[in-house]
Parts: sequence; structure tokens; C-alpha cells
Amino acid sequence: MKYPEFLQSGGIIGFVAPSCGCADEPYRSAFDNAQRRWREMGYRLQLGPNCYAQEGIGISNTPEKCGEELTEYYCSGDNDVLISCGGGELMCETLDYVDFEGIKQARPKWYMGFSDNTNMTFLLATLCDTASIYGPCAGAFGMEPWHKSLEDAMDLLRGRRLAFDGYDRWEKESLKDGEHPLLPYNVTEKSVIRYALPDGRTNVESLSKVQDGTGVYAKEHPTEKDGTDTMNAAPQIELRGRLLGGCMDCLVNLLGTKYDKVTEFTERYRDDGILWFLESCDLNVMSVRRAMWQMEHAGWFKHCSGFLIGRPLCHGQEMMGLDQYGAVYETIRKYNVPVLMDLDIGHLSPMMPLVCGSMARVASDGTRYSVEMMLR
Repeated sequence: MKYPEFLQSGGIIGFVAPSCGCADEPYRSAFDNAQRRWREMGYRLQLGPNCYAQEGIGISNTPEKCGEELTEYYCSGDNDVLISCGGGELMCETLDYVDFEGIKQARPKWYMGFSDNTNMTFLLATLCDTASIYGPCAGAFGMEPWHKSLEDAMDLLRGRRLAFDGYDRWEKESLKDGEHPLLPYNVTEKSVIRYALPDGRTNVESLSKVQDGTGVYAKEHPTEKDGTDTMNAAPQIELRGRLLGGCMDCLVNLLGTKYDKVTEFTERYRDDGILWFLESCDLNVMSVRRAMWQMEHAGWFKHCSGFLIGRPLCHGQEMMGLDQYGAVYETIRKYNVPVLMDLDIGHLSPMMPLVCGSMARVASDGTRYSVEMMLR
């Protein structure tokens, strides 16, 4: 795995828009303010031609122009890191115009973005053996004041920190709009970690009643010889492996295409174990269940060492008896690895920046969690 150099003081931050740009409010004002903040911090900026474009469908410009911009700015020596302007809908259409072979041969460079940018962050790892950052897009840095997660993302880009703690609260409904483009995250909801462990312990009621295939529900709580109820003891959870993942909406779209080299990647790093991080945007709980089935049957989860599941945008949804926890867990429980859910990954802010492709150690006591990344 190749790791780029970190952003140095006075370095150049490049911006590209392979998904949506920042043409409309509140994104334009937020991006403008973010640029002001970065300049005040002493950084120079290089904006790609599509940053304020609005010529495409679901992306900033035509797929050809978006792909060309992404290739040129990644391979260029005129910027030190790249941050995507935003997410969108059809970044997949740009991929035929991205020179991944050229990118693979170029000097490694940090690329940061999430959601539709999975089409780049994930493929950098699986196609180019180059680490990337699944983290906030440029517009988020325009808020006043910055949430700690944005400070964490900048610390990661600058190489100042590689270990982060989960955040106390999350945003269920954003107050940001065209008239209030710089509002910070509206963090009203208390963060609660959900887990399901190989020994059967879980703090999710719906999972404690999952059928084991015989029609019998969860077994009695295991006890130690001294009578201690180990099921109710505070868990000491640890997950280790090589981080890989992103937005499931995009991942299943890549599955089975010429860009799908996941089984080769997981075989290459099998001795490390693959620590999957997954979240979703437009998928309802049934769609999430189908996506998990699809990835499992494609062999993607072979050699997995654990799962980190972000809060889905359909948080709290239930359909025909299926909730967001059963949507992911039923497919992967056969692997007998730890699963942490409702983490700070993805569309329900804030989001913890993760280095896709890095080795990681995740520790949790069932109430809080931390992620430490190692660049090896």
C-alpha cells in the first residue's frame, strides 16, 4: 500500500468536482468561506475548472470533462493534496475517462471525499494500491465554527494525528440552507454505539432475537465457572485489519464491472484481514439488505476481520419487520467477527476521517470507540 506525503505548512490544496460542484447555494457560499479559512491558515489553493460548473447531470460537468479534470489534477505536481467539492449522483460515469494506470504511476497524493467520491477513494485502494481519505468534502469546511470532525480531518491531512475518538452527538436534521449556508452541524442526537459480537453478545434488541437457522432464538447467556453473566458484562471490543469500504450505494454499482478488483485486493492483503467500513445514502433497509447479500455473494467479505457500519440515512426506518441492524447483520453474522454499528461514518454528520487502505485498530467498551490507523 502506498501512502502519500502529508500536507505541509504553506502547501497547495487542490479542488476537483468529479461529482457535483459548488454552483448552487448553500454550497457556493460554504465553499467560498472554506477557501477563505484555508488561505488564512497559510495554504495556497488550486481550483479545478469544474468546481463551480453546473453543466452535467448528477455531476458538475460532462463525464469526459470530469474524468479529465480528476486525472490531470491528481497527476499534476502543482498541488499537494486533493479535496472533492462535494458528493452527487453519477460520478460512476466519469470512470471511463479517468486514467487509473496513469494515476497508479503518479506520485501518490491524498484524495479526500465521501459519498459519490467512493468511486475514487475505493478505487484508489483496490486498483492503485494507494491510500485515500474517506472524509468530508470541501463545502463542509465553510461552516462557522468548525466541528471537531473537521479539525480531525485537517489534522489527518497534515499528518498530525492518526487516531480519533467517536463524537458525542450527531445531526438528525440539518439547518443549513441557502439563507444560512455557514451554519454548523445541528448535533441534537446522543451517539449510541450498537454492537454484535461473535460470542452472541449484542445491545440491539432486534438482533438478540435473530433466528439461528433452526427456528430457535438466542441461546441463554453464557456464564463463567464462578457464575458471572458474561453476556451482560461491559464488552472490551477490539477489531484489527486493513480498512476498506465506503458508500454502499456506489459499491454495489461497481460490483461486477471492470473496475471490480476487490477479490484480488482481499487476497493480496488476506493476512492482514479486511476491516470493512460501510454506510449508505439513498438505500432503504431492504436495499441495504440486498446490497449486503450482493457483496457477500461476490466474495467481497472473504478474509474479513470485522465490520464498521455508519449511521444510514434511513436511520430508524423499519420495513416488514426489518430494521437497519438486521439489514446488515443477517448477511455477515456467519463470519463470526465483531460488528460495530451507528458509527460516525457517512451521511449523518459528523463523520470521522478514515484512511481507506490503511491498517487500523478499533477499540470500544460498548459505549465509546476509537480508531487508530497505521500506515503500513
